[in-house]
Amino acid sequence: MTFRSPVSEYEFLLRHILDFDQIAATERFAEAADDMVSAILTEAGKMCDEVMSPLQRAGDLNPARLENGVVRTSPGFAEGWKAIAEGGWLGMSAPQDVGGMGLPMTLTSAVNEMMSGACLSLQLAPLMNQGQIEALDHHASDALKKLYLPKLISGEWSATMNLTEPQAGSDVGALSSKAEPNGDGTYAITGQKIYISWGDNDFTDNVCHLVLARLPDGAPGTKGISLFLVPKFLPDDNGDPGKANSLKVVSLEHKLGLHGSPTCVMQYDGATGWLVGAEHGGMAAMFTMMNNARLGVGAQGVGVAEAAYQKALAYALERKQGKTPSGVIADHADVRRMLMEMKADVFASRAILLACAHAIDMATATQEPLCAARAAFLTPIAKAFGTDVGIKVSETGVQVHGGMGFIEETGAAQFCRDVRVSAIYEGTNGIQAMDLVARKMMDGGDMANRLMDEIEEQAERARPVYPKMAEAVWQACESLREATDWLVAQEDLQNRFAGAVPYLRAFARVLGGHYHLAAAMADQGGPRERLARFYIKRMLPEHAGLLQHAQEGVEGVMALTLEELAH
Repeated sequence: MTFRSPVSEYEFLLRHILDFDQIAATERFAEAADDMVSAILTEAGKMCDEVMSPLQRAGDLNPARLENGVVRTSPGFAEGWKAIAEGGWLGMSAPQDVGGMGLPMTLTSAVNEMMSGACLSLQLAPLMNQGQIEALDHHASDALKKLYLPKLISGEWSATMNLTEPQAGSDVGALSSKAEPNGDGTYAITGQKIYISWGDNDFTDNVCHLVLARLPDGAPGTKGISLFLVPKFLPDDNGDPGKANSLKVVSLEHKLGLHGSPTCVMQYDGATGWLVGAEHGGMAAMFTMMNNARLGVGAQGVGVAEAAYQKALAYALERKQGKTPSGVIADHADVRRMLMEMKADVFASRAILLACAHAIDMATATQEPLCAARAAFLTPIAKAFGTDVGIKVSETGVQVHGGMGFIEETGAAQFCRDVRVSAIYEGTNGIQAMDLVARKMMDGGDMANRLMDEIEEQAERARPVYPKMAEAVWQACESLREATDWLVAQEDLQNRFAGAVPYLRAFARVLGGHYHLAAAMADQGGPRERLARFYIKRMLPEHAGLLQHAQEGVEGVMALTLEELAH
């Protein structure tokens, strides 16, 4: 069975659950009418199904390799990149005046998810371009924007993000890369960066690296870091790639998955770079790209979950085993349970992803601080839950396949291997959870409570139609509110951090119940109602144990000494 982009699912969510009309009603996104949305989703889905999906196994079986200092990409990836670029998918949300479509992030997220389900290794490359386009648009000089943005949008040039160093992982402030002023407005960048996705390729004319480094007068920690644009080839007077810059790919990482995506160790030896944003303001500029990427990584998790579900369902519908009415394993109760859980979680995580993107679009269109706060609050949930679902659903997909799932030729295991890193890069899911309970709670829990008010208001509207489901969602939200109050009251952040991951997952579980209930209201008597009943009765109750865990504080976590852990 080949991958089929879930275009109809997106149309249902946008029209019936997330009020996309609210976005289209703004002056900024007035062109995003229903017919345009359908056309975009349909065309993107066709490209994903026909061009990208056939590259999924090719990238795994024929990995990217380093040959004489140049990365040679997997068969077909150059053609895949060309199709993505020519379709305009790199610049969907980029400004129109530099060649972008100027479309809502909600649509970009939908397309990113479909591309991720089709071929995650290749999708990482356009995700890097999208993030860099946004970072440059917000923080670069007019001269840099004029030169780089059109080429990044057209796909002539590709992009990377260089944060991590061997001694500085999640602690970015420990980086040692240096930037020395050259006296002509450029800087000499020296240092080594690791885990650089798509650090090089053989299908674009230039590779544009955004690199974090420290100026000579940069203070220790993150406050002294600046951001630089460092191209593989230095543009000449006409803006075309000229002489090679002083940088190279040292090696490619040997990874669990994502074999078609080259993960590079990059070396910079006095490479010429241009400052992006203010001196010592690199983290603010880079976070523009990182926040974009975090939403994109959440979409990666959802996309892989969709693909893994489709493959598992196809196998379950054709595999004959045991005595069932149809003769296939899909009619075994336990297999059906697994398929239902997969489908229900894909819907929940997709709805949360789109809700986050919707908030970003409303913040962009209206400049309302509450919209921006909503987007910021939902971002760690969308990233962490989306990727957790990707991992869990792909793992369940292997289980549905049984022994054949453990055999590489079926492709089921590849989803597990490819998606696993999504819970690690762009800020581990633990860091996302810590961000949620600390920085995102600096408002005293105001945004969390606003979201919970919406959940309970909808539950009340649904109560006359679905009294039991509405009550279950309402009660779960009340439990979440109590846990939120407890977290906000903790002055010792360690008490929050110890239960941050279960709290985030509980919040996502309740949001999932909220969106499933909305789907039931929009499809009364239909399959979405029956899926909602399954989720709310069987999966939503997980929130109770998660919230108990979240409120236990740090004491139990530290109950064993380091020496005791070792014995």
